[in-house]
Amino acid sequence: MGPTLVILFSLCGFVHSQETTDPISLDDCCKDGKEKGLEFQDCTRLPLISESTTCRIAQEQCCAAVLEDNSCTNGINMAKDQGTCDTLLSGSTCETKTAKVCCECCLLGRAAEERGLSCEFSLSVSYQCGLVSRACCVDKTPENSTQEGSSSDAAQSNPSEKCKVGPGNCAQRCEGVACVCFRGYKLKPDGKNCDDINECLLGSHHCQPGERCINTLGSFRCQRVVSCGTGYELTDSNSCKDIDECETGTHNCPQDFACQNIPGSFRCRPKVQCRAGFIQDALGSCIDINECLSASGPCPPGQVCFNTVGSYTCQRNSLSCGRGYHLNEEGTRCVDIDECALPDNACAGHGCVNVLGSYRCECKSGFTFNSISRVCEDINECRHYPGRLCAHKCENVLGSYKCSCTTGFKLASDGRNCDDLNECESNPCSQECANVYGSYQCYCRRGYQLSDVDGITCEDIDECALPTGGHICSYRCHNTPGSFHCTCPAKGYTLALNGRSCQDVDECVTGTHTCSETESCFNVQGGLRCLSFECPPNYRRSGETRCERLPCNQSNECLALPLRITYYHLTFPTNIPVPTNIFRMGPSTTMLSDNLQVAIVDGNEAGYFAAERVENGGVIVVQKPITVPQDFEISLEMKLWRYGSLSTYLSKIRVFVTQEDLSNLIHE
Repeated sequence: MGPTLVILFSLCGFVHSQETTDPISLDDCCKDGKEKGLEFQDCTRLPLISESTTCRIAQEQCCAAVLEDNSCTNGINMAKDQGTCDTLLSGSTCETKTAKVCCECCLLGRAAEERGLSCEFSLSVSYQCGLVSRACCVDKTPENSTQEGSSSDAAQSNPSEKCKVGPGNCAQRCEGVACVCFRGYKLKPDGKNCDDINECLLGSHHCQPGERCINTLGSFRCQRVVSCGTGYELTDSNSCKDIDECETGTHNCPQDFACQNIPGSFRCRPKVQCRAGFIQDALGSCIDINECLSASGPCPPGQVCFNTVGSYTCQRNSLSCGRGYHLNEEGTRCVDIDECALPDNACAGHGCVNVLGSYRCECKSGFTFNSISRVCEDINECRHYPGRLCAHKCENVLGSYKCSCTTGFKLASDGRNCDDLNECESNPCSQECANVYGSYQCYCRRGYQLSDVDGITCEDIDECALPTGGHICSYRCHNTPGSFHCTCPAKGYTLALNGRSCQDVDECVTGTHTCSETESCFNVQGGLRCLSFECPPNYRRSGETRCERLPCNQSNECLALPLRITYYHLTFPTNIPVPTNIFRMGPSTTMLSDNLQVAIVDGNEAGYFAAERVENGGVIVVQKPITVPQDFEISLEMKLWRYGSLSTYLSKIRVFVTQEDLSNLIHE
C-alpha cells in the first residue's frame, strides 16, 4: 500500500493546484471511493459524485487502494495460515495477482526468519514486497495472525523504527515495527487502526445446528433459532426461561380470580373461599355439600340423615321395611318377600332364584341379569367382543349374533370367517378378468382400453386420434379394431419394414423411370426428374455437364460470353432452415491477386435465394422459407479478374424442392 499512498498524496497536491472551485472536497471523493472498494465494486465504473475529473480520479484510486490492500492482506493471511500460495497460482485477475505477490513475499520473510537471517535482507524485489517480507519476518508465530489479528504491511512507517500504541500510531497493539490487532479484529489498510471481523459472514464461527450466528465487536454469539415454545422465552445465555404471566400481566383470569404461575403456563384461582358446608366448583361458585351421602354417615345408628343448605339434621328412625321386605302380619318385624312366587313372573321366562331381600334371575345364554332393573337383558356380543366373533361384519340378534361378509367375500363354513369370492367365474368383464382379494379387476387386450363409465367394457383405442397419432405413421394412419395400419402415397414411396415409415423409391436405381436414352434420370423425394441439356451457340460440349466457349478471334461480343457453362442439379425438402448454403462456386486454383464477383443473373424472381461472396469463391444461400414444393433454374455468374484479365463463368443450377422426407416424421 506504500506506493499507492505516495501516488495518492501526489495526486491530491496536483488536484488542489488545478481545481479549487468544486464544492465537493477531494477527501469526500476519496472517502466515497474507499466505501465502494469495501463493497468490492468495479473501481473503473463507479457512480460519480461530482463532474470534476480530479474527483473521479480520486474515487478510482482510493477504491483501487482499498481493493489492493484487502487482496494483499488475504495473501499474507494465506501465507501465515497455510504456508503455501498454490491456490492463487491459477488466478488471472488483478486482485488474485496482488494476493499472490503478498503471499509469496510473506513466505520469503518467514524463510529468512527460520534460517536465522536478518529481516533486512537485500533482494532486488519491489518496494511493497520488501515491506511485506520484513513484516512477516518480524511476526514470530502464525498464531499472532489468527488470534491477535493480521500485521501491518508497514506501508506508512519506516521498517527500521519500532511502532507504539497511541493516537496517530497503533490503535490496539504493537509488536516490533508492526501494528497488530486483538482477537476478532483485522488491520485496516492504513496499517494502524483495526476493523471488526465478521465471523458470521466469513463462516469462522462454531455455532451448532439450530443456532444463528450474531456478530459482535471483536467476537460473535450463537442464538437459538428454534423457539422455546409457549410459556417460555429465550434468555441472553441462549436458554429457555419460564414466562411469569401473572407478573407480566399477560394472563386472562377474570376479576374474581387470582393468577397462579406454573411452568410454561398459569392457572386462575377463585379469590372468594366458601364457608363450611359448601364446596367451590370450577367457576368459583359455592355449592352445598350433601353430607348424608358420605360413606360413614354423619348420624348415629337408629337415626335418619336429612340434608339442609350448608348442613344436615338427624331424626329418629320409625319402623319401615326396605325393598324386598314387608312387615309381618303383626307389624313387628320385616320379613323377606319371595319375588319368584309372585304371579307377575319377575324373570320373564328365565330362571328365578329368591334371596333375602331380593331375587336374582338365572338368564339363558345370550342374556345377562341387570341388577338395577332386575330383568334379563340381551347381550350385544358384537359390541362386547368387537373383532373377535366375526371376520368382517357382526350383527346382533336377540340372545345371539350372526356374521356377514363385505362385498367380494362369502361366509365360510364355520359361520364366522369370510372366504374370497372369485367374481371372474361369472364373467363380469368384456375381455379379460383378474380376481383379486375381495374384488376383481377387468383389463383389456392390446389396442383396447377400459371404459371410464362402467369399468368392465373394453373400447377400441383409436391410435390415429391420440395426441401423438399424427406421428405414429409418417404419412397416413388408419385405425382398425384393436390396432392400426399405415399407408404411403400411391406413387414414389413404399412402406418400410417397421410398417410405419414411408421410404422414397429410387426409380433411377430400380429402372422404373420413363426417361429417354438422351436424358439422365435424377431421383427426388417421392418422384424423379428426366434431365438433359444442350450447349448454346458458340459453345461445344466438353463433358456430361459442361459447355466450353469456342475461340472468339478477339471479337468483343464473343469475349463477353462466359468462358464455361456448367450444369448442376440438386434437391432438398421444403422448410429447410434459413439461411442455408446450398451451392458453392469458385476457381479451381487461386492467386493472391484474384478478384472475384458472384451474382445470380436469372431464376430468382421470387427472391428465395441470394449470392454471397466467401473466401476463394461464392455461395447461394436460401434466404426465405420455401414452404411448397417447386422447381427452380438458377444462373450463377462468377467474374474473375486475374493479372488484369477478366474471365466469366456461368453455373446453371436446377433446384428441385420436394415435400419433407416422410421417413423422418416418425416420433418413437
